[in-house]
Amino acid sequence: PDLIMCLKITGPIVGRLCEKCEGKCPICDSYVKPIQIVTICSDCSYGTHRERCIICGELGVSDAYYCRECIKLEKDRDGCPKIINIGSAKTDLYFERKKYNFENPIAQ
Repeated sequence: PDLIMCLKITGPIVGRLCEKCEGKCPICDSYVKPIQIVTICSDCSYGTHRERCIICGELGVSDAYYCRECIKLEKDRDGCPKIINIGSAKTDLYFERKKYNFENPIAQ
């Protein structure tokens, strides 16, 4: 299942990353040359979502940065990079695994 980004106009709120995603570029998942700080839209930073990881939704511990390559290709200007369908992606993965376990004749 593909993850979908918010892509609304960004505001002044800084995006956060959890320990697992720390150092990752939110667009290309690269760990190389973080340069520009990530900002998110006001909808994605509402309430307790402000301190959450913009990739997986866990508790954020550090600021998110775009890598040099994404800035060069101007992908940092597309909009808010927060992943909005992480819950449905996890649900789809659960049912995909369940489907293949039931159809596997070798397991019986």
